Amino acid sequence: MKKLIFLLFIFFISCKSPFMVSEPIFKNSNSCPENGNCTIELIPNKSISFKKDKFGIAYPEIIEGGKTILKYTYKKNPVNNTEDSNYTELIYAEFDKEITEIELINEQLQNIKLYFGRLCYCKGETGYFPIKNGKLKLTKPSKNTVEINFDFKIKEVPQIVSKINETFLLKSTQSN
Repeated sequence: MKKLIFLLFIFFISCKSPFMVSEPIFKNSNSCPENGNCTIELIPNKSISFKKDKFGIAYPEIIEGGKTILKYTYKKNPVNNTEDSNYTELIYAEFDKEITEIELINEQLQNIKLYFGRLCYCKGETGYFPIKNGKLKLTKPSKNTVEINFDFKIKEVPQIVSKINETFLLKSTQSN
């Protein structure tokens, strides 16, 4: 019986409480490929869905809702004196309002609507694609920080970003 009580005690002190993001968090990313700029955002009180246009190309629709959206943006520096050299990659995920530590792999990544977007003048190689090959781990190493570690691969289009390792300082309200 003492062993059981000890194990339960260890379990409860090791559990991290969920957190809620109460206002948008925006930061420049530390994990950015060369020749570009990256930002990462946590956007509370929104929801995301992916629709298709008349050509069958997916695009995101963000509306008011009870979730928190993660948005990672990589903008490659444009080539000087070159038209249509803009290139952007985006990654979206949708977390519950109360975010808990999670670890997802491969097909499980769709539980959080994890999508990769490639926007460029790249005929036939643009759009948004569900991420189904990778590993995402979200942890809360301390009361005021959240870590996101994410490695992934897209087979539909070429990609530059394949890894995100970020730590956020929370501006949040703790849930009980």
